[in-house]
Amino acid sequence: MVLNEMNGDGPEQEDSRCLESDVIAKGNILETFSESQEIQELINSLRSMHGDLSLRETVLEKFKVILNNYQEQPHLLDPHLESMLNSLLLIIQDEASPCSLVHLTFQFLYIISKVRGYKTFLRMFPHEVVDVQPVLDMLESQNPKDHETWETRYMLLLWLSVTCLIPFDLARLDGNISSQEGCPRVPTMDRILKVAKSYLIVSDKARDAAAVLVSKFITRPDVKQKRMADFLDWTLSMLSKSSFQTMEGTIVMDGMLQALVNNAISFKDNLKYFSSKLLDCLDNCKLSESNQTLLRKLGVKLVQRLGLTFLKPKVAKWRYQRGFRSLAANLQFSESSPAAQEAINATAVKEEEEEEEEYDIPGEVENVIEQLLIGLKDKDTIVRWSAAKGIGRLTGRLPKELADDVVGSVLDCFSFQETDNAWHGGCLALAELGRRGLLLPSRLSDVVPVILKGLSYDEKRGACSVGSNVRDSACYVCWAFARAYDPLELRPFVNQISSALVITAIFDRDINCRRAASAAFQENVGRQGTFPHGIDILTAADYFAVGSRANCFLNISVYIAGFPEYTQSMIDHLSSDWKGTISCLFALLNFKLAEENKRIVLCCFQKLYSLRFLPVCALIEKLSLSKMPFRGDPIIGKGKGTPARTGQSIPELHRVGLDEPHGPFQLYSSVIL
Repeated sequence: MVLNEMNGDGPEQEDSRCLESDVIAKGNILETFSESQEIQELINSLRSMHGDLSLRETVLEKFKVILNNYQEQPHLLDPHLESMLNSLLLIIQDEASPCSLVHLTFQFLYIISKVRGYKTFLRMFPHEVVDVQPVLDMLESQNPKDHETWETRYMLLLWLSVTCLIPFDLARLDGNISSQEGCPRVPTMDRILKVAKSYLIVSDKARDAAAVLVSKFITRPDVKQKRMADFLDWTLSMLSKSSFQTMEGTIVMDGMLQALVNNAISFKDNLKYFSSKLLDCLDNCKLSESNQTLLRKLGVKLVQRLGLTFLKPKVAKWRYQRGFRSLAANLQFSESSPAAQEAINATAVKEEEEEEEEYDIPGEVENVIEQLLIGLKDKDTIVRWSAAKGIGRLTGRLPKELADDVVGSVLDCFSFQETDNAWHGGCLALAELGRRGLLLPSRLSDVVPVILKGLSYDEKRGACSVGSNVRDSACYVCWAFARAYDPLELRPFVNQISSALVITAIFDRDINCRRAASAAFQENVGRQGTFPHGIDILTAADYFAVGSRANCFLNISVYIAGFPEYTQSMIDHLSSDWKGTISCLFALLNFKLAEENKRIVLCCFQKLYSLRFLPVCALIEKLSLSKMPFRGDPIIGKGKGTPARTGQSIPELHRVGLDEPHGPFQLYSSVIL
């Protein structure tokens, strides 16, 4: 069969490709910020129309609609950010500007920061010494309970987080702090801390900006020396007094955890006091029992960052490395003799052993790893993903023996007694370990069978099934392994991995899993170069081709089945899956198979007959087609046109029937013919 025919280059396929290319083109038509002049006119009109409520809402909505179009390509705004910012700051810094105009201006600033991202936008804010006091005074004059002006407070807190980084001791800004007119002056350091604390417990978005302010301000050398201990004691007391079972407690805990997560690395200098105390506080909070996803995610992030403070900030020398970072070193190593390569490896092992003898691991690390392993089984993906990254970071600083224990604990997630959440988290952790070179080749014999099971994981739950996220993450593991390991290390597992990825890429019912398997297959073909017929299969089953399930069943599966390395594995998979077998066989028969592909169908039906459907075939002799057991079946009878396809396919079965006089083809087709 010609490859062009197998790829479905018919009229309908060409039309669908044209539509797909049009969609892609329309999604990337923005090349420049074409509305820059219109935006500038809107900014210039703020002074004249801020008093009219209807005009103010119209201008604000128009400004928002224009900038929202650039959320996917925010970099197009960069050449115009400075001019827009300067125009808006002129209004804010003008003492004659009324409050309504100032608040409207800050709304414009917030929209820009939302589209472009505050980290990029804040770099352009003025951050001289003379800007500290005006911004702080303006922020102190705001009402935290006014829910209509939260954008003003949000932007002022972010602005203060930039201005507080001036390279001078803040005590120099206080001058003479003696009483003036009977009112004692508060040091600038205390004023900023007071503002930050007050906004860490509010219910609006200003809480996020306050956490950013704390992360910048508390790490200043002068503040760290004088106020960090008091601030951490305050956060710990607030955490211990709050409960995630109430809305107020959830808000307070969210603010405290954000502030602590951003400052966890700075606890390194006060390790014995702060990190241990924080771990005890988190244990008492029992965040893993909360129904708030954000709290559990922040708890996992804080635990992993605290764990890093207990370990030396270095990369383990025992990790697996595929080559060297230097091209010259790679060439020299590849050209050296096997004896020289063994000598280099032996020297590296000796240095590794000498280093590990002097390395002592604190007992708190075990508690941290235990909490991260619990996070791998969380019900939300973002928590599991954060825990997986924490496992990878911590394992990279552990000795070889302890790191191997962590890998063994991760493999325990793949028990059939565990839920799909544990399988998904375990796959993410294995991918992180493999990507960082922390999963040694000696462990591949234990890991690869688990990943193969993950590629076909499907657990029925009620009227539906779960496991698409597990299959997707298993593809991610295969993608990571292709980049991490030398082809010689993966050679014993090439046939298993390639067959599993092909089956997932063409027979999985979820488009994201098919595309993930195709991407993993492509990565292995490009970096490993050992997959049988890799280029040919990749040409037919690329990322876009597997997007159509009909194309996978009608065209790609028939083409790949022509390669003997994949034929038997495809037959085994189809014969073990009722829904997959029926759908594929109907597709193959309706496609009018060529002579060389008939044997594949016969083998499928032979296994289908011997394994599952002997009782069904016996019933077919006694029942008419309208009373077939397929009709009304929750999986097949209610499918898209399955009875109609059955009627169309049975005559074809009779023509390619088996030699046995009472085989399944004869039994199946005798109802019609």
